[in-house]
Parts: sequence; structure tokens; C-alpha cells
Amino acid sequence: MRAGFACFVGRPNAGKSTLMNSIVGQKIAITSSKPQTTRHVIRGVLHREDSQLVLVDTPGLHRPRTLLGERLNDLVRQTWSEVDVIGLCIPADEEVGRGDRFITGELAELKATVLAVVTKADLVDKKRLAEQLVAVSQLADFAEVVPVSAVSGYQVETLVDVMTKYLPESPQLYPDDMLTDEPEQVMVAELVREAALEGVRDELPHSIAVVVEEMLREGGLTKIYADVYVERTSQKAIVIGARGSRLKEVGTRARGEIEALLGTRVYLDLHVRVAKDWQRDPKQLRKLGF
Repeated sequence: MRAGFACFVGRPNAGKSTLMNSIVGQKIAITSSKPQTTRHVIRGVLHREDSQLVLVDTPGLHRPRTLLGERLNDLVRQTWSEVDVIGLCIPADEEVGRGDRFITGELAELKATVLAVVTKADLVDKKRLAEQLVAVSQLADFAEVVPVSAVSGYQVETLVDVMTKYLPESPQLYPDDMLTDEPEQVMVAELVREAALEGVRDELPHSIAVVVEEMLREGGLTKIYADVYVERTSQKAIVIGARGSRLKEVGTRARGEIEALLGTRVYLDLHVRVAKDWQRDPKQLRKLGF
């Protein structure tokens, strides 16, 4: 029996969360085309007869412009130092860049086994994929280089086999029925944030935070009261939309995802609040869970 921790790292929007959801077989990390969607360390557990792979999803490492950015980077580096296997994710459809080289340099200091994972293989032809595999393998002396596509499922099982091979021999770490150790309220807040990120203008994604204030179970109905925080009054107007139309869309989209997660009907009550410049304010960051 092998069991241990692995994580995917890489630049923002390299496909880490989508890949994690694909491997675990259930949506436990939110995804978006916006960079830096992931803000928490989320663990997903894959159970096999002879192994247990605990995948840790982390925020993308980036050049921080705010206190929130600095704290997210600290979180990433702390996670790297605690796992057995690291998969460096580099998209197949983007040139290997300075960010990839920077992260590769940081990983060289660690004890973990480092693999290169070429993501989004479905977006390129075979020739381009082969060229990217060569370019990635020249970055460092990786234990292995594996191309995958989380969307089509291409080589996802192969990647799991490879990662598992490098885990230590160990009894299982989590019970058989556990897919994630993420608290329910945090997952619900993240699903609301994912819905709020859809369609907002480029300046807004990092300004949105969600806090679930209360969750009440009443028979087959779960009542959820949540606050969506933005940094400025002008952003509040964008999130709410004309006559509340956008907020209503956010609620509808999020409710469907939350019902699938909880397995109950959901009543969702959303309010938009302004917490001025919360990404730079230590007190506000604490209040919002960072």
C-alpha cells in the first residue's frame, strides 16, 4: 500500500484545478478562465485498492501586488515543502516562459519528486505537443514528463499511475468515503464565488470574496445566507447588475452547483457588501478567512 501527498503547481491558469477535479472524479476545486481563481489549499483524495493519492490544490504562484497575493504565495511555498510529489503544470498551448523557469528553480531546492505535467494537450496537434514536451524536458531534470488533457481525459490515468509510483509505502491516510477535507461552508462560498466570477469584467476577479454567514438544514431544504464582498461601490453595482439581474444569475448558477454538492434543495440568500481595499488590509483579510 502506498499513500501520500501530491500537488500541482504552476503559473496561474495552467489548468491545475481542472486536472485535480478530473482525477478525483468530483468537483472540489472551483475553476475559471480568470487567473488566480484558487485561494485556499484544497485536498482531494483518490482511493485505489493499493494506494491513496491525496492531491493538494494550491493557488498559482504569481508576482504579488497586494497583501493577499503575498499570503497566497506563502501558502503555495508551505504546501510545496510538505508533499511527496509535485507536478509542475505547463500548458501545451503556451510557450515555456520566465514564470515556468522561476518556479522550476524554486522546486530544485525541495526534497519532493518533481514531475512535469504538460496540460491542455487537447488544444494542440501532435507536432506542437511533441515540441512542447522537448522544451519542457529541457527546463530541468524531471523524474518524468507526462502530457495530459483533463477535458478529454487523455492520459489522466497514466498521470495517476506515475504519481502513485513515487509515493511512500504507508497505510491509508483518510477514510474510504472521504473525497475532500474541505469544510462544507468553504466549498459553498467558493461555488458562489465561481458563479460571481463568470462574465465580470477583467478588473473584478481578484476583488470578489464570499463568506457564508449561516447554513441551516430544515428537512430536505438547506438555507444559506452568504455575503459577496467587493472593494468599491462601483464594483458592487457591476455584481448586482441592472435591477439585480446579474446577482440573480449568480444565485441561480451557484444554487445548481450547491444542490449537486449537498444533495438537498437549496434556498440561497445573497447580499453584496463593500469592504474597502480588503486585499491590502490585514484586518479585512482575517475577517474574510485569509
